[in-house]
Amino acid sequence: MITSPAFDWKRYAVLGLARSGLATVRALLASGARVTAWDSREEAREAALGEAVPLRARHGEVSLELADPMAIDLAGYDGIVVSPGVPLNTHPIAARAREAGVPIIGDIELFAQARASLPAHKVVAITGTNGKSTTTALIHHILETAGVPTMMGGNIGLPILGQEPLPAGGVYVLELSSFQIDLTFTLDADVAVLTNITPDHLDRYDGFEAYAASKARLFAMQSEGRIAAIAEDDLEADELVYRIQHERQFKLRDGDIRQFHHASVKGQGRWPALQGPHNAQNAAAAIVVCDALGLSAEQIEQGLRTYPGLPHRMQRVAEIDGVLYVNDSKATNATSTAPALGAYPKIHWILGGRRKTDDLDACKPYYGHVVAAYTIGESAELFEQILLEAGIYARNLGTLNAAVKAAHQVARPGETVLLSPACASYDQFRDYEARGDAFRAAVAMLGSEA
Repeated sequence: MITSPAFDWKRYAVLGLARSGLATVRALLASGARVTAWDSREEAREAALGEAVPLRARHGEVSLELADPMAIDLAGYDGIVVSPGVPLNTHPIAARAREAGVPIIGDIELFAQARASLPAHKVVAITGTNGKSTTTALIHHILETAGVPTMMGGNIGLPILGQEPLPAGGVYVLELSSFQIDLTFTLDADVAVLTNITPDHLDRYDGFEAYAASKARLFAMQSEGRIAAIAEDDLEADELVYRIQHERQFKLRDGDIRQFHHASVKGQGRWPALQGPHNAQNAAAAIVVCDALGLSAEQIEQGLRTYPGLPHRMQRVAEIDGVLYVNDSKATNATSTAPALGAYPKIHWILGGRRKTDDLDACKPYYGHVVAAYTIGESAELFEQILLEAGIYARNLGTLNAAVKAAHQVARPGETVLLSPACASYDQFRDYEARGDAFRAAVAMLGSEA
């Protein structure tokens, strides 16, 4: 795991003990920090205690206690490490931390503080409303294929603090959501990437401008001479370029900015898992980044050609009686769902969850591909009504299992049952991966019943 003498004898509270929270507890304890951990779930608290057992055997005594940060005196704490899923705009921990003068941070900030003690390396940090997961995985794959030591983390893959440090010359490739950037203050990325900015997570921000400003902070943390790779055909991305050029909060200069555009991509037909204009944009970003890291055109081409695709993103799950089942659980907003709707001519569309906006406008150009829609989760009633008013047959099924069964009953050979929710998963699932896994399991049951 990644540890650091920077944490030695410091005191942290860790709120939220899912995967990244447990990895944070483990890394802090191994580094000699005193840790107070808490989660509302008893099994999560027990898992945190379990993390201390092997560490005591390896490092001697470690300091871990279980206590709710809302119920203890926070004086003397060096930081409160929270999960990105904690809504700081509504959770009382934010006011409590302000009163105590204790910063609220995330595991990415701890990684940033640990960098000085790691072997010489570079960091690529990718953010954006859509495309950041594929872009992150693609850059990681190209580097790996080229023989460069590399690790993928952040909002994708394993928690960054839970992985072993890379050897000298390695590249950490981090997907960062706006929530993670909000909890990060010192990450000076060698290359920072912005794929696009469209309205998203407006339940967590005071309007779209505040959301866009969160993305911009990734670039404000960079020092002069670092690289900013920014989409050229996105209005808000263009606005960020202007701000970098004219606002003093940014240390970057004009020569540090490299823009990319999907139209610049040549040879996309040679890359089986990177079809469609959205993937051309992802490839354009990866090409710019890998070129900035010193890879040759041949190394980049090999990685693009062999990229296998991203789990939970337009992932073919099965074909049953001539009907294709596709898992696109990673599509957590309408803009991300639109390319999936455009990819198949006759779709039984499963959508819904915790909505980020009150419309599906980005999907309208592809409504003609939808044979029927099945809505689930918190947004089921609203989305059913929106689609019915658009002339689409829609049913509020409530749960994913019910939607899969209903679609299976009416789908015909040549059609596609598509889970592309256009919503976050937190109303019914731990995360989008758990939702995608549940879809795969429900489809597997159909196959066993056939």
